[in-house]
Amino acid sequence: MANLLERIKNAVMADINEVLDKKENKNPLALLNQYLKECEKETEKVKELVKRQYVLKEAFTKELKEAEELAAKRKKQAEIASQAGEEELFSFAQTEQHHYEERIVRLTESLKITDKQTSELEAKYAEMKHKLKDMNIRRLELMGKENMTRASYTMNKMTDKQGNSAGTAKFDEMETYIDGLEKKITNKYYQHTIDEKIAALEKKIEEKKDETFTS
Repeated sequence: MANLLERIKNAVMADINEVLDKKENKNPLALLNQYLKECEKETEKVKELVKRQYVLKEAFTKELKEAEELAAKRKKQAEIASQAGEEELFSFAQTEQHHYEERIVRLTESLKITDKQTSELEAKYAEMKHKLKDMNIRRLELMGKENMTRASYTMNKMTDKQGNSAGTAKFDEMETYIDGLEKKITNKYYQHTIDEKIAALEKKIEEKKDETFTS
C-alpha cells in the first residue's frame, strides 16, 4: 500500500511539474510575477519577525535591568539587616537577592539568544531583499526580451520576411497604396496646372490679336 501511495504521489507531482513547465514556457513573465508576489509576502513576514525580535530584545533588556536593580537593593538590605541583627529580615532579603540573581542569569542567557536570533533574522531579511531585487531586475530583463520578441514577430508579419504566399505583405500593400495615391495627387496637380497654363496662353493670344486688330 505504501509503495502504491508513493507511486501515485510521484505521478501526481510529475503531472504538476509538467503543467508548471508548460505554463512557464507559455508565459514565463506571468509566472515570474506570481513568484515575485509570493516572495514579497515572505519577505514582509521576515521583516515583521525582525520587528518582533527587537520588541523581545527590548523587553528582556528592561527585565534584566529591573532584576539587577532589585538584586542590588536586596543585597544592601540584607547587609543592613545583618548589621542590625535582624536574622529573619536578613534571611528574607538574602533569599530575594538570590532569586533576582538567578533571574539575572536566566535573562542574560535569554537576551544572548535573542541577540543571536535577531542577527540571524536580519541577515535572512537582507538576503531575501537582495534576492527580491535581483528577481525584479530579472523581470525587467525578461520584459525587454518579450518586447523585442513581440516587435520582431510583428515586423516579420508586416514585412513578410518569411516568404509567405498568402498575399502581399502589409508594408508592401501600404507602399503600393501610397504610390498610387501619390500618382493620383500628382496627376491632379498637373491637370490643374496645365488647365491654368493653357488658359493663360489663350488669354495672351487673344490680347495679341486685339492689339493687332486695333493697330
